[in-house]
Amino acid sequence: MKNYNSYSNFYSVFFDVWKKLQLSFTLLFSVLTILSCDNFVEVDLPNSQLTASTVFEEKTTANAAMTHVYAKMRDAGLFTGYSTGISNLLGNYTDELMFYGSGQEGTINFYNNIILPSNANIKSLWNNSYNQIYGANAVLEGVSASTGLLETDRSQLKGEALFTRAFIHFCLTGLYGSIPYVKSTNYQLNKSIAKESSESVYLHCIEDLNLAADYLPASYLTSDRTRPNKFAAKALLARIYLYTKQWNEASFEATAILNNKTLYPFESNLSKIFLKGSTSTIWQFASNTAIGNTLEAQTFIFTSGPPPLTALSATLINSFQPEDQRKTAWTTAVSNGTSTWYYPSKYKNKGNGTSTELSILLRLSEIYLIRSEARAHNGDLTGSKEDLNKIRNTAGLGNTAAVSQQQILHAILKERQLEFFTEFGHRFFDLKRSDAIDSMLSGIKPQWATYKSILPIPESELILNTNLKPQNTSY
Repeated sequence: MKNYNSYSNFYSVFFDVWKKLQLSFTLLFSVLTILSCDNFVEVDLPNSQLTASTVFEEKTTANAAMTHVYAKMRDAGLFTGYSTGISNLLGNYTDELMFYGSGQEGTINFYNNIILPSNANIKSLWNNSYNQIYGANAVLEGVSASTGLLETDRSQLKGEALFTRAFIHFCLTGLYGSIPYVKSTNYQLNKSIAKESSESVYLHCIEDLNLAADYLPASYLTSDRTRPNKFAAKALLARIYLYTKQWNEASFEATAILNNKTLYPFESNLSKIFLKGSTSTIWQFASNTAIGNTLEAQTFIFTSGPPPLTALSATLINSFQPEDQRKTAWTTAVSNGTSTWYYPSKYKNKGNGTSTELSILLRLSEIYLIRSEARAHNGDLTGSKEDLNKIRNTAGLGNTAAVSQQQILHAILKERQLEFFTEFGHRFFDLKRSDAIDSMLSGIKPQWATYKSILPIPESELILNTNLKPQNTSY
């Protein structure tokens, strides 16, 4: 991969983050930072900076190294709220969003389902993701070698790094299929690393997440829930078990979270679910400033038509029942007197000044729907409907009319469409794993073809590492 093999002798990490200490002086120290998405460059550290090994001897700088990885995830790659992230790209790729931007905007290729191996967004998602995985691995290796950290701090950081590594790989295999699972910063190993099947990647993710759950405490390190805890690892475990059809395990992990009503009292007010203090939040990104809000709001909100980039599709808007309060609470209409468009307004604060919203990656509603689906597959239809109705009732809907197992599973998929629109590609992944993607998209996407449920590996990576071949089918 290009992130690991561009320069055979240059794979050290340059550290560049500053932190202001309480005694009114600034300490410049080394924190995991990669200077570009294309390579790792070794440079001389300024005298005011600590050496890489020293970073992980101090709690403050070790924590800063880990939070810097989260900042990279927030600002670029899969999870960013910018238009280059999967919330926007996969929303356009499926049936959630309509594209209105210019032909120069990279989103148009996703909207038209015309993705080539040379596509810049494909390359950016891949490179940024492995850049961030490198960061997680660097933290894991640095903390493991540390002699200065307390065991509680060491465990916290190990758990976070393992959790982060699993999360990114999990989403990458959902997009690209077979991919490398990278567990080291060693250039000699990584420059020719081979792909593994999605099944193998999932096994690695499960292994990492079980370790993370053992390392991480149940309590949060920070009150804003921007540092993952044990239950964040369990939430991702529950999702992976669901995707791999391990129904008992998915239900077990979901129940462990839902039983902790002290930490996770369910938020039934739709207008509060996406606020930064929501009790339904399991894990979210910190903002880039103390007064900042989400990048999603910057990307999706518009005040006049036609939309500058995207708007919610008629397919999605027409899927809401008249009494569904999510349409009122989480979408906003904009009209020019002739036409009306809707944008996703889960996040409403587009500006700075007061930080009221953070980008939520894991939340309690998903856990209810994971358990509902797992229970349905296990034949516990009563329990499944109880979990499903929890989400429906919160949206202002009555109990489901579904009776049979198949009807309930269909109702759950429908509920997930209306609950998780424009949230990190849930719709794309749900349609894939339920084998509904062809039937759902072929009628509304003229360029759709079965092979497009997997994206191409960037051609530049295939050139650099022949062990990534063959290219995905039909690309």
